[in-house]
Amino acid sequence: MVRFLLRRLLNYVVLCLVATFLAYSLASLTFRPLSTLQNRQPPPPPQTIAAKSAELNLDQPIPRRFLTWAGGVVQGDFGNTVVSAPIGEQVLSRAGTSLRLFLAGTLIGVTLGVLIGVAGAVRQYRPSDYLATLFSFLMLSTPVFVVGTLLKVVWLPVNQAAGTQILYFSGEVTAGFQGTFTESLVDRLQHLVLPTVAIALGQIAFYSRYQRSAMLDVLGSDFLRTAQAKGLTRRRALFRHGLRTALIPMATLFAFGFGLLVTGGVFTERIFGWFGMGDWLIVGVQQQDANIVATVTLFVAVLVLVSGWLSDALYAALDPRVRIR
Repeated sequence: MVRFLLRRLLNYVVLCLVATFLAYSLASLTFRPLSTLQNRQPPPPPQTIAAKSAELNLDQPIPRRFLTWAGGVVQGDFGNTVVSAPIGEQVLSRAGTSLRLFLAGTLIGVTLGVLIGVAGAVRQYRPSDYLATLFSFLMLSTPVFVVGTLLKVVWLPVNQAAGTQILYFSGEVTAGFQGTFTESLVDRLQHLVLPTVAIALGQIAFYSRYQRSAMLDVLGSDFLRTAQAKGLTRRRALFRHGLRTALIPMATLFAFGFGLLVTGGVFTERIFGWFGMGDWLIVGVQQQDANIVATVTLFVAVLVLVSGWLSDALYAALDPRVRIR
């Protein structure tokens, strides 16, 4: 099992480097970072443009530019933006913002999605299964920016009726807030609830459909009938053997879904005023900044690497055949 996990880790590291290089190359080929400077009125002198080009290493081939950037990343230097602001000063804050926002929503969404999916499969064609299916299809067909806006509209009368801000609609913390650790924690939670719910609703709908399908495949399997024939009750056979088998494909689905959620959650970040990595990716594209795009890609790739490696460990724990091989 250890050799299997080490081999998978090596594969993920290689894929992480390849993905970052491709993103950097694509951004470098398509972006024109000097266009804003060149279009100023009056136009800047040629010496200024040449100096900016040299600062951004635009006179070097893309592979050499990437190696220069990657060498700095190894030392903790992510380079500068096109406006000469150090990228490293924003990486930790924006990464922390994204992780705080999406980790809670994803964990809640996955947990409830798996439970609802299993319950729907076990109680197939019951009213509860139809209700869960209706909810899932409704959430999957509704864009996240609509869900976020609706949550604001629904909760606004609650705040007005209470005469105070129970939950906040924008930002990670209250501007200028000062208080004890407990008061600061409560303030952060008040800002976190609505965006977490917006994320969790979509995740519940997504994972419940997959888990229901996987569980239905297991319910008709021979090994489950054999377990019951040997004396296990239906409930014990379902949870001891059926659920364990049905969770195997979900481990991989969760691993790659979480990494993509961070960059795909730009709507959630912008609606609720959370300035994380997804929002930063849009800023990088708007400013035609290859370094920002490469930094966000590297962050997502590392997330996929870590979550994918953990899913492999879970996969090996759930499926004995992996350990045997």
